[in-house]
Amino acid sequence: MSFTPVGPPGSVPHSPSGLTPTPTPPVLPGVLRSPLGLANALTALLGLVIAIDLLAIGADINLYATAGTWSPDDLAAVSEAGPADGLVALATVLQGIGLAATAVVFIIWFFRVRSNGEVFSPSGFDKGRGWAIGGWFIPVGNLVIPFRIAREIWTASTQRAPDGSWRPARTGIITAWWLLWILGLIVDRVASGMYSGAEVPDAVQDSALAMTFATTLDVAAAVLAILFVRKLTSMQHRMATEGPLAAV
Repeated sequence: MSFTPVGPPGSVPHSPSGLTPTPTPPVLPGVLRSPLGLANALTALLGLVIAIDLLAIGADINLYATAGTWSPDDLAAVSEAGPADGLVALATVLQGIGLAATAVVFIIWFFRVRSNGEVFSPSGFDKGRGWAIGGWFIPVGNLVIPFRIAREIWTASTQRAPDGSWRPARTGIITAWWLLWILGLIVDRVASGMYSGAEVPDAVQDSALAMTFATTLDVAAAVLAILFVRKLTSMQHRMATEGPLAAV
């Protein structure tokens, strides 16, 4: 599905007074493809991720409560945690599946909005559109590159003021989402190490609390990701259907 840009390239609308024409930034040539369908699918997948995370939080809380019933010296109970450990393992597998499916659709959507952004603002990007995909797979670099691209897409997709000047692009939602997601990854890595190395009940409880915190961060990041996806998609739809100049 493609957008239909408003107005011919270089069209010049007249000011309300009819005296001085106000130049309109031209709608530059390029193919705009609607991200609406991908955004809807991504919203559903992120909702599923949140549901699985809530299940994981329940499993971690159950593990914490179960470990509290073990004797401090009962190492057998730790090594044979039974149903409590099995529930955590199941939640971990489901989280992996949900994350993989969501990541695939997210990257496709991300490339779509990046391509649209280049039509809106050809000079607004430091790197080629291929980085919207490749940037996620570069060790260490993937902690920064996608974030910078997301901010550039956001700015390129922001409608101009009535006089054609750029409006300030507030990117707070992107920063909050990215920081929570990165922090969640770090805490999850630490919590997983704690859980795999836990040999006494107190250590199991500490790891359960750490995993609960990591998953809570993931839920918050997923909520912000939904807001980011919906808002950016809406901005691009408005840019494509109403033109580059803001109505107000």
